[in-house]
Amino acid sequence: MNLRSRNKIDPSFSMSSMTDIVFLLLIFFLLTSTMVPTNILDLKLPKADGEAVQQESVMVSINNDGVFFIGEEPIQKEQLEALLRMQFEGIAEPAFILQAEEDTYTKDVVYVMDIANRNHYKMVLAAQPHD
Repeated sequence: MNLRSRNKIDPSFSMSSMTDIVFLLLIFFLLTSTMVPTNILDLKLPKADGEAVQQESVMVSINNDGVFFIGEEPIQKEQLEALLRMQFEGIAEPAFILQAEEDTYTKDVVYVMDIANRNHYKMVLAAQPHD
């Protein structure tokens, strides 16, 4: 009485489909990592815990000398509110990112926060993640 099964399982495994998937993922991440925008200005930001958020938005920056920027363009402090109004004209939920260097005066940061509060703009304060 022979009770052995006629269907034998082949122990070999083809890795070709697995390597195809790995290479496709590698190419995807290599291409998308080059699309991440870098900081336009070389500001030394304070460190904070939290998640990084990437989206297309208006960037307001203040350096340690108290110079204000929208994107790369230096502007006068008094022009900021008018320029933001022009930038956000026709946008339902206007939002911008504030980059302030570590040693920026608090009064400059509060000035921008006050503009955001008066005009009902959403504002995100940029920070460097902890190492």
